[in-house]
Amino acid sequence: MNGAQVERFFATLKAANPSPQTELQYASVFELLTAVLLSAQATDVGVNKATRRLFAVANTPAQILALGVDGLESYIKTIGLYRSKAKHLLQTCQILIDQHGGEVPRSREALEALPGVGRKTANVVLNVAFGEPTMAVDTHIFRVSNRTGLAPGKTPLAVELGLMKRVPTDYLVDAHHWLILHGRYVCQARKPLCEACAVVRECDFGRHLKSSTA
Repeated sequence: MNGAQVERFFATLKAANPSPQTELQYASVFELLTAVLLSAQATDVGVNKATRRLFAVANTPAQILALGVDGLESYIKTIGLYRSKAKHLLQTCQILIDQHGGEVPRSREALEALPGVGRKTANVVLNVAFGEPTMAVDTHIFRVSNRTGLAPGKTPLAVELGLMKRVPTDYLVDAHHWLILHGRYVCQARKPLCEACAVVRECDFGRHLKSSTA
């Protein structure tokens, strides 16, 4: 995918969805951090179902800590790896209170120092909560970037760095939302829906598919 194709790719996605949003439900930066921490190897739908119940009774670091391990686990037990996530969330809440006045920090270094928060989670918080042009590479973005030829890479970090170089500045803040949604609903893992894809003309995979069936 060359530069002109990349520009058309994102212009098309933007025209279809001018203000893309995360599908995780949250009402504060802390709720966002919690939801993203819980979302590893889980669906947004599953996380939202659990956090709706959790946030109704505890949506601050102090309130989460007050639940204790057993109390917290009772709200998130439907989510995969819930025991380790509960442990990490409680540790994170303690650090937020002890070191950050109960607030979520807005630096990558401070975010990645929180238990259960890796580079991807930090990127989501920096982007969604604070509007920074970061790229949170999940399985959808990794697949779309490689399949389309947008930013091929063998690791999530390689794809992230490639995207940061290739995505035009005007699209950077929203780019990871467009790519996640495109991977989730159109450029799916088992069978991409090329016949319903608005950017198939810009995509390496789509062009190769057309040439092979011509």
